[in-house]
Amino acid sequence: MISDGGAGLISACELVLGCSLRQRCLIHKCRNVTSKVSRHDLAEFKKEFWEIFDTTELGLPPGQRLVETVQRRIDAFAAKGEKTYPAAVKSLLTDRSSLTSYLRFPVEHHKRIRHSNFIERTFGETRRRVKVIGRFPGEASCVSLAFAVLDRAATGWRGFTTTPAALRQLEGMRRDLLNPVSADVIQPAPQDHEPPAEAA
Repeated sequence: MISDGGAGLISACELVLGCSLRQRCLIHKCRNVTSKVSRHDLAEFKKEFWEIFDTTELGLPPGQRLVETVQRRIDAFAAKGEKTYPAAVKSLLTDRSSLTSYLRFPVEHHKRIRHSNFIERTFGETRRRVKVIGRFPGEASCVSLAFAVLDRAATGWRGFTTTPAALRQLEGMRRDLLNPVSADVIQPAPQDHEPPAEAA
């Protein structure tokens, strides 16, 4: 799930899609953070913000280690800017765990799923078509138009190279999210010095 900071959407996602990962749109987050920075420092602040999430030179595979590395970068960025721009740093650290969800997915998908531009474009296209119609005769016609716009947009989405390795990775993620291994399910093997349990 990719979203902006809308509390209603976040709550709905956590309620209905509890097992899913939620990615905060980095473009919206960048706007939120930089809106609290003076014009004099804006360009540098924005550049440093995007450097946090540039993982090309790290050479780490997707997963927890990459997430932790970027989270450490967020900490360093916050420590550097907290005295000068405390409001900007507070905005950055709000909902910070959702800023790095995309780093668990295949590398080739990172630049596409770290923002909500795909869906934003379809909203614009839907609004453009609704303006021409004016008023819908009923709910079914409204849903049909929205579906048609999304269906057409989906065929034109580019940048999602899906290799067999990426499909295996996505399937593994899905399996881990839907069936997490609980700590109490895995029992430690009995030690050699322990006496065997007596039969009841």
